[in-house]
Formats: sequence, C-alpha cells, structure tokens
Amino acid sequence: MGQTLALLRRHGIRLSKRAGQHQVIDPTVLEQMVDYAELSRDDVVLEVGAGIGNLTLLIAAHAGRVITVERDRRLMRVLGERLRVHSNVKLLCGDALQIELPKFNKVVANLPYGISSDITFRLLERKFELAILMYQREFAERLVAKPGSDDYGRLTVNVFYRASVELLGEVPSEAFFPQPKVTSAIVRLKPREPPFDVADEGMFFNVVRALFQHRRQRVRNALYRSFGEVFPGVKVSKVERRATIDQKLPKALAETRVMDLAPEKFGVIANLLTSP
Repeated sequence: MGQTLALLRRHGIRLSKRAGQHQVIDPTVLEQMVDYAELSRDDVVLEVGAGIGNLTLLIAAHAGRVITVERDRRLMRVLGERLRVHSNVKLLCGDALQIELPKFNKVVANLPYGISSDITFRLLERKFELAILMYQREFAERLVAKPGSDDYGRLTVNVFYRASVELLGEVPSEAFFPQPKVTSAIVRLKPREPPFDVADEGMFFNVVRALFQHRRQRVRNALYRSFGEVFPGVKVSKVERRATIDQKLPKALAETRVMDLAPEKFGVIANLLTSP
C-alpha cells in the first residue's frame, strides 16, 4: 500500500469511493487474476477501469498487447508515467460504456462496481474468449445463482444465455485501497452459443424481464400482470390476456413460480408465446 499511497500523493490525487476507484494492492490477488487468464504473447487484453495501473503492469508483462480504458484524466497521467516503457500498452481515456472498443480476445479487469451489469452486457455483445473480472461479491453470487434462491433473477438468466460463469474466489476488502465496505469476488466468464433454442430473442428477453418483475408469483399471474412487457403495443382486454396465456402454456408450466424456473424454461415460455 505504501507505493500506491506515495504515487497518489505525488500526483495530488485522492481516490473516490463513490466512483468505485478501489485499487487492488494485494500482489497475490493481482497475480491470481493474471494466472486465471492464462495469458500469452498471442493475447490482446482489454482492461476496464485501469486506475493507477497495478493490474495493468502485470498484464503487460504476460500479454502481447493491452488495451486499457480509464475515464479519470488524473489517473491517465499516472498510467502514462508508469507504463511509458511498455510499448505493448494502449491507453484509452473515456467511458468504457460509450467509447469504441478495439478488438480483443481476453478481458482482465477490476471493474468499477457501479457499472458491473452494464459493462458485462456490453462485453458480451463482443466476440472474445475469456474474461477474468472482479465484481462485488453480491453481484457475483447473482451471476451464478441457482433457481429458487434469493439471488436468482433476470441477471442470472440473461448472462447464462450468453456465457458460462464460474466464481473463482472471494477477495477481502483489505486487498484494496481505499477499502470498500463490501467483499469482492473474482469471476471467470466465457462467452458461448446459447445452450437452448430461442425462436425470437426479443420475445425471450421480454419474457425474462416481465416474469422477474413478479418473481415470487406463478408464471400465469406474472405474465398477466406484465402482459404489456411481453407484447408491447398490443391492446387486449383482461379476459383476452387470460385466454392467451391459458391457451399457449401448459398448466404445469403456468403454475410454476417464476423464481423456480430453470433458465431454459424461460426459452420454452418465449417460444410458446411466439408460436401461432
């Protein structure tokens, strides 16, 4: 921590907890993240939220190229100083949710927790092999939650549809400066083809969103209450809503609680609702 503090003081920088500027200072944690990524000189690695570059330096020592994104111009000056001898690092100043991202095949990042969901889905829109990501533990547990659990929800299903997720281990707050009030976790994310067939992805995502608005209700009632989410722009009477749901869904599925549905069952429901 001494080196990090000295560096920040020299540049007159005070990190913002509100902005999620928690720097990993534990060398063991940094090395674990890089080891999990199995980097080689063939890899082009994206890092989001580089901060002062503690993780960047390790990535640069193992990867062929590093593309690091940082929105704080003060920290960009620190990065420029620390990484000037590393010709394989490209520094991008900007919001990772908005700027154009170059091609990459791996991601290694201590993500700003405030953008965890948005940046995860933005990354999953791209083609890459593997991501090793630091999240708040509660968010990580939602990614790997099982049906029926309190953590299981829309995030779980939507990510499961796009990628396999593995929780690799917890990281205590003492591994960061400044220390967050929460425990963190390292997650391995591997994009993949959807593990079940969906006839209409738009309908599938509508169904997932609509059902989890009423996660403790039966599917029939949840669909009835959020019918407009599933069929936006369709105006029908309450009686017609009930009739549509009862006609298209078998009773056993309609009577299942939303939070107990396996991810593939949301696909089944979407396909049944899409069918003539």
